[in-house]
Amino acid sequence: MIKREAYMSRIRPFIGSELIKVLTGIRRSGKSVMLELIQEELIAQGISGSQFIRLNFEDMGNARLCTAEALHKEVTQRISHIEGKAYLFFDEIQEVSEWERCVNSLRVEFDCDVYITGSNAKLLSGELATYLAGRYVEFIIYPFSFGEFLELFTSVFPKAQKQEAFTRYLTLGGMPYLGNLRYEDMPAQIYLRDLFNSVVLKDVVKRNRVRDVDLLERIIAYVFGGVGTTFSAASISKYFKSENRVTAPETIMNYINYCTDAFLFYQVRRQDIQGKRLLAVNEKYYAADHGIREAVYGGNMKDVNLILENIVYIELLRRGYKVTVGKAGAKEIDFVCEKTNEKLYVQVSYLLASEETIRREFGAYEAIRDNFPKYVVSLDELDMSREGIKHKNIRDFLLAPDWN
Repeated sequence: MIKREAYMSRIRPFIGSELIKVLTGIRRSGKSVMLELIQEELIAQGISGSQFIRLNFEDMGNARLCTAEALHKEVTQRISHIEGKAYLFFDEIQEVSEWERCVNSLRVEFDCDVYITGSNAKLLSGELATYLAGRYVEFIIYPFSFGEFLELFTSVFPKAQKQEAFTRYLTLGGMPYLGNLRYEDMPAQIYLRDLFNSVVLKDVVKRNRVRDVDLLERIIAYVFGGVGTTFSAASISKYFKSENRVTAPETIMNYINYCTDAFLFYQVRRQDIQGKRLLAVNEKYYAADHGIREAVYGGNMKDVNLILENIVYIELLRRGYKVTVGKAGAKEIDFVCEKTNEKLYVQVSYLLASEETIRREFGAYEAIRDNFPKYVVSLDELDMSREGIKHKNIRDFLLAPDWN
């Protein structure tokens, strides 16, 4: 089991506190394993496993507990047999109707430490979430980083080199369970397609009562096909019209939002760096896991430049950066990344194979006069850093402990 210290280091300060720890992210990204890692941490601190109450609400055996009242009654009964603080672990809590009422009541009534997971970004939005306002801390759990993938891949194939592992990462992505399949192509593709169908059916169609599933699938294919390229709901509407499918931009935007809520892909806003304002049109979207894109849509190696961008973008999110696409005059910066007092810029390219490409990628920074780190990242092995702009091989960039 990969220890995922990057997440544990963020969660650890909140262990034992009265704040509810909420772990969200796409299905099968490792949220349940994170609960196990937290339990291991507690046991290492001397907490007895008898103080744990663990419930997974996708287990049919717990179907009877999927209302606030039934869950509250069950947990109250179990807590009565626990000496000292109770530790509550609720997996896929969104299956419990009005779960916020129950969790808030437990928090008020008992000496307990609560951890919950869910597969929807709107888990804590809406009227009911006011019960928990200011009383929770959220952690988004992403699929494996290249570093985590490399650790597991080399445990399966001890002689594998970084380059080989990265080539597999480009097509398979970072879903943790792939290690159990020994990264074999056919089983991996089947697993990822089944996972995709589960996300679409359970977290998009069922949750949002989507009636036009065919339209939804077309929109997803369009977004997957154009990861990292700017487009709008209006441009998708025009494309569908050319295919004799009339669809309002508002409907398309709703369906895209359902998919981002289910963590199938992420929206990236564009920012005018010089004017310091967000631009209202033509966002970009990136897949939560590029392996799912390969399994469902295909073409990762054909679109390798876009997939490299996708990988870097998710890694930036994984490390806690707020990311926008930067516009500086007529030029565009792939990623403007900010958190607390840190800032950096990242350009992603497949290969710096010509002087024209080099000028384009490094020249994107011409109008930016600040002293924050500026990177050009590519698959090239030679260091082409110049004029204070750092060039990094993408594998080394992804494995670096920090970039400042």
